[in-house]
Amino acid sequence: MSASSPSLPTSVSEPVTAPVIDSPPADSAPADSALVVSAPVVDTDATARRTAGTDVVPVDRGTGVPGVAGPTVAELLDFVRRTAEDAALVASLPLDPEGRTWLRLDGPGGSEAWLISWPPGTGTGWHDHAESTGAFTIAAGALREHSLAARLPTDGWKTLELSEGVDRTRLLATGQGRAFGRHHVHEVLNESGHEHAVSVHAYYPPLPQIRRYSRSGAVLRLEQTERPEDWQ
Repeated sequence: MSASSPSLPTSVSEPVTAPVIDSPPADSAPADSALVVSAPVVDTDATARRTAGTDVVPVDRGTGVPGVAGPTVAELLDFVRRTAEDAALVASLPLDPEGRTWLRLDGPGGSEAWLISWPPGTGTGWHDHAESTGAFTIAAGALREHSLAARLPTDGWKTLELSEGVDRTRLLATGQGRAFGRHHVHEVLNESGHEHAVSVHAYYPPLPQIRRYSRSGAVLRLEQTERPEDWQ
């Protein structure tokens, strides 16, 4: 699910430093804070809860069209959990000992969804999902997620120095899942030495791009940007 990358953002003369932003506990439905580090921290899900039942006109985050609201992170999480319980669907995914396999699914409300298998020892590497929120649940086996409790600047950097204390890790077993907000940076791994894992993922709006990173200690480096044509 990768290909040659488009042009990368321009390097900056000094590494950007990303401050710590508190992250919710494991298996938590609310998304992480959705703003970049230069902006005030705002819980967008809490804002949505406060405006529920008022006369606020919803605006679709993917299209900007008023009057149409896309699925919330809670709805994405509910979808991936229900789909992960479909034993026949999970069993239909071919398993390859050499690499991940996947099946495109119909997600709720125009979201992008995937059923993915993970051979022992495989992983994604560090990446984010741009403006998309998302959720995933483990249908079989277990997956380890390493993530950053910080929001990275969206443009204008290539090397970033992470602040101390931004790292989070969680082990998700069969039936467990999590949701996340925009610009969530993480890597997902199957640490098992002998067992495949299978998971269900959903994103809204459909992924506009994936930014991939390398990491050495506290230094995160943007390596490439993938577009939908690179993985579909």
